[in-house]
Amino acid sequence: MSGHSKWATTKHKKAVIDAKRAKAFAKLIKNIEVAARAGGADLAGNPALELAVQKAKKTSVPNDNIDRAIKRGAGLTGETIDYSEIIYEARGPQGSALLVECLTDNKNRAASEVRVAITRNGGTVADPGSVSYLFNRKGVVSLPKKSLTEDDVLMAVLDAGAEEVTDEGENFEVLSEPTDLRAVVSGLEDAGIEYESDEVEFVPSMKVELDADAARKFLRLADALEELDDVQNVYSNADISESVQAELEKE
Repeated sequence: MSGHSKWATTKHKKAVIDAKRAKAFAKLIKNIEVAARAGGADLAGNPALELAVQKAKKTSVPNDNIDRAIKRGAGLTGETIDYSEIIYEARGPQGSALLVECLTDNKNRAASEVRVAITRNGGTVADPGSVSYLFNRKGVVSLPKKSLTEDDVLMAVLDAGAEEVTDEGENFEVLSEPTDLRAVVSGLEDAGIEYESDEVEFVPSMKVELDADAARKFLRLADALEELDDVQNVYSNADISESVQAELEKE
């Protein structure tokens, strides 16, 4: 779930725990299969596959699982892997907006499950284009602050095409055009700066701050969507302040 607010940092912590679960592994395995199907099983000649494998290893997906996924995706096991990428749009509480990114081998199943999750949890399925215009596709690198300053990060990534560095509480986020993401990561690595994640994501152009009641409903909706097997990512313009987070954590 990406919201690009201080709440997003909380979700990053949750993601570290979730990464050990089968659901997170399944997402990474799907990405490997898709990359192998598109460009073959040779990592040296398939940059997308190499990147997908790196991400899986970083999240401790077992090597056997990775090898099987490469072979399946490349058609070396006789299985047919054919995933479609679909994005669904939704409205949440208090004017919030969500983009639901799916990778599925059954479009009808994905559409039905996403629709049910949205309507049963207080959301509204939106018409194509009515929500997506609120987001821009960006490269996003998240890194722990530790002893870093914003200037430290800026110095490392400015020449690599980074557009801005934002303070997300315990983390910094570096935003760039998707095509500059690899250069930004290289800039951080060259400067010896560790990062937690690097993804191409949908970033909201404006955020909607939610009160406690709306935040409670929104989290229920987002969690229901994230639990679906076909859902790879959920993006939102919802902003949950630290004070509202604190209120919800007391419950």
